[in-house]
Amino acid sequence: MMKLDRITSNPQRMNGQPCIRNLRLTVRRVIELLATYPDRAELRQEFPELEDEDIRQAQFFRHPGFRGSCHV
Repeated sequence: MMKLDRITSNPQRMNGQPCIRNLRLTVRRVIELLATYPDRAELRQEFPELEDEDIRQAQFFRHPGFRGSCHV
């Protein structure tokens, strides 16, 4: 099973929604950004803190077949 060490959840941050590396950037928002910015270069320009591995793990986390847990 894939380790999702970049997905965090904290009840004190973003209402406990899964986030990327304790940033105020939710997994849901990353998925929305991928639809908004199909060009990854433009996405990186707007969100330089977002790394390729963050995106990969967010996509995996949101996959309907995933039944794991995130890093707390």
